[in-house]
Parts: sequence; structure tokens; C-alpha cells
Amino acid sequence: MAPSCANPDIILIGGGVMSANLGALIKRLDPRLRIQVFERGEAMAMESSNGWSNAGTGHAGLCELSYTPSRGADGTVNVDKALEIFGQFEETLQFWSYAAASGMAEQPADFIRPVPHLSFVHGREQVEFLRSRFAGLSRHPFFETMEFTTDPDVIAGWAPLLMEGQEKMPVAATKVDTGTDVDFGVLARRLLAWLGAQEGCAVASRHRVDGLRRCHGGWEVEVTDLAAGTSRTCRAKFVFVGAGGGSLPLLQKAGIPEARGLGGFPIGGQWLVCRKPEIVRRHQAKVYGQALDAAPTMAVPHLDTRVLNGQKALLFGPFAAWTGKFLQQQGSWLDLPLSVRPDNLLTLLRIGWSNLPLIHYLMKEGAQSMDSRLAMLRQFYPEAHEEDWTLERAGIRVQAIKKTDGEAGIVHYGTELIKSADHSIAALLGASPGASVCVHIAVGVIRACLPHLLDSDEGRERMREMIPARGEELRQPENAGKFRELHRHCLKTLGLI
Repeated sequence: MAPSCANPDIILIGGGVMSANLGALIKRLDPRLRIQVFERGEAMAMESSNGWSNAGTGHAGLCELSYTPSRGADGTVNVDKALEIFGQFEETLQFWSYAAASGMAEQPADFIRPVPHLSFVHGREQVEFLRSRFAGLSRHPFFETMEFTTDPDVIAGWAPLLMEGQEKMPVAATKVDTGTDVDFGVLARRLLAWLGAQEGCAVASRHRVDGLRRCHGGWEVEVTDLAAGTSRTCRAKFVFVGAGGGSLPLLQKAGIPEARGLGGFPIGGQWLVCRKPEIVRRHQAKVYGQALDAAPTMAVPHLDTRVLNGQKALLFGPFAAWTGKFLQQQGSWLDLPLSVRPDNLLTLLRIGWSNLPLIHYLMKEGAQSMDSRLAMLRQFYPEAHEEDWTLERAGIRVQAIKKTDGEAGIVHYGTELIKSADHSIAALLGASPGASVCVHIAVGVIRACLPHLLDSDEGRERMREMIPARGEELRQPENAGKFRELHRHCLKTLGLI
């Protein structure tokens, strides 16, 4: 990979899964474009995209109860959000399938594997909720292979650890066999290696972006080469900031009106990890439960099969924690206080006051004992023993706080795309399901900020070759047959069936 190219057309800041997919899509749409990627860390995709920093769940609404949070007065569950997320992940699968087949991301088994996705609940009320959720989802072609049971013996067959030593109470579970475990770091590095090898493109680690200034026709980007200790300025017509927790400070440096009043609320995380072979081999699933009171949506407990660096392990959590850092490896405890500006101070104070239970929860979570963490784990795995598990760090997610809804005290747990009025710069903030729907987000960036790439018949045809159908299209009942055909093709190409 070439370390740099002078005055590229496009600069992507951050060497994670978002920049990787966006850069690959753009280069395929117009091979003439010159693209530069700058990453501050020692290597690509070592922060939020790193395997240990996220759950690796290919989020498709198959098991995540937070996408269908409650039953209505009539007992039904609104499944629209789960359908939306499934469709967006389907776009991601289509592009990854194309990337695997075209040589952009070969050997897909290195970054995506089939792992059944289960939802698991206790108690009569939650059993009825899951029954209603299943009824609503299974009517749609997206979820037609989902299974539901209240039989403890069937659940034990799906995930033995869940039922061993389990108290006698009503339980229920759903299962979808075509769920996925994704190593977003491996995928990002593979796509970035391909991008860096293309004519006119360069991918550089240990390059820190220190400043962003408007200039005629685009942006001047000040960059420091941390290895050489030298600085330079390059120009680009379009800049994308996909730097995880580092995106907010860079947006503030850019000074665009859309970033005024914008703040960040960092939430840290931890996992309980088991590597004991005799336990690990008995659990082959990602099992999600209900969110605890006051917990942010990304802290929904789940017991996961993970395969990282060729090694299988079990992860449980995540346990949320208070932090002032915006990045796990490259961050500082000064990140949060330094992000406070006159234009966002009142918003942050209102958010803090409105979310005192959340702040208390985060502090309590971070300080809890191993015994209390194990007590939560034993709701999923009653026979868990302390000596088999270690506590390890997960990633940090910086949740967006916007001035426009600061009065309401909203911390945005989803993914927020911020772009300038002239669409010359865009930045991504937030958390789940960001990495899973990265291609959907990238296509949105292209449509909003680089629409000329899709103005021609050639551009539209190239996009259809990479992503044959958008998620909204596949949701329509008349397109059920098209969905099934495309979905099966993607699963086969990626080695998931």
C-alpha cells in the first residue's frame, strides 16, 4: 500500500470498517478517483472495528430484542424496526458477497461465519412477549426460517449451557440458523489492502489529522506523520470522517454549522471471556436477552460464540462503564472535557441532568464486583464458575448529543450521520448497528454527497452489480421471491450455507 497520494479527490479519516466499505464502493463506482485513507493508530481497524471491541453480531434483527421493545395494548409487537435493520444488513451482505467473488475480500471465512442467533427470555410475561414477536416476524420472508419454542428440552438442544441448572420457570427462545459472527477488523483490513493497491489510492497508518479548513473547492487537511515526525497539508474535494470516537473532535475542528451544539457521551464496555475448550465447544450461538432497567441499548446482555484470530471463545456482556475517553487505545481521559465548547455546554448540562439514572448506572456497572457480573451471567449459564472467566475490555462508543433535541435529554444510541450543507464533508457518530449496516450507510453517503457517481447509466449499473437490491425494495411483499434468490446467493458466496 502506498503511504500517501498528493491532493486526492477524497480523503477518508479513520481506518475502520466504515472507511473501508465506503472507499471500496467509491473506487468501484469510479476507478479514476484518487482516494487517501489516514489512520492514527499503528494499524488499520484496531479501535471500534477490532474484534474484541464489538460483539461481532451481524445485526439483522434476528435476535436483538431492543429492535422490538414491547407489546402494544392489543398484545402485538411492532416489528418494523427489525425489518428495517434486516434489510440494511442484507445490503451489506450483498456487497460483501460481491467483494468476496471479485477478489476484493477473498476467503470470507476469515471474516464471517455462520452462527445461530437466539433470543432467550424468562418468566410468563416475557414468554408471551417473545411469542408475539415471533408471530409478527415469522410472517415476513426475512424471518420465515425463525423457530420458536417454550420447551426446555428443545432449548437445551439449541444451546445446552442455557438450561443446565436452570430454575423451573417459564422460558422461551427463538432461533435462526443463518445468523452470523463477523470480524469487522479482518474485513476492514482486507478491503483497505485492496483499496491501497489501486491506482491513485493510498492507505496510511500512524497519520494523525490535526486540522480541517475549508478552501476553494473543498478542504485543506493538516496531517502529521507520527513515524517521521513531519507535517503536511493536502487538499480534497470531499472528506469523510469515520474515526469512531475520534469523529466528534474532528467535526468540531471543521467548524461546520451542522456541528454546532453537537456533543458526545462516551460509554465504555467490558466482557466476561471464557476460553476453556470443554465449555467453548458446547455453545455455538449468539444468545440475546432483554435489556436491564436503565441500561443503554448497546448493553443488552448476550452470550456469544466468537472466533477471533482463528481461536474460538465465549463472550458475555457487555458490561457498560463510565469513561471520559472517546477511543480505547488512542483516547485520553481529557477527551470528554476537551469536547465541551460554548455552543454545546448547555446541551451537555441538560443531557447530564436528564440522564442522572444512566450516569449512576454506568458508574455502578463499572465498579461492580466479579460476583455481581457472574450473577448476571448465570441468568444465561447457571453453571458458570468464576475460575473459567476473565474480565476484558470492550470498545468505547461515543453517543451523539444534538442541540436540536437537547431539551428532551436525548442520548442517541443509534448511528448518526452528520454532513455539511454543501455535502463536502460527512462524519459518522454513534454505535449499534453501525458496522453491520456500514454498506447501507456508505450508499447513503454516496447518494447525499457524491450523487454524480450514480447519475449515469454506467454508475447505476455498477451499483446494481455490487448491491442488486436495496433493503426497502426487498421488504415489499411482491419481491419475496427476489429476496429469497438474492439472500441464498449471498449466503452461498460467503460460505454461510
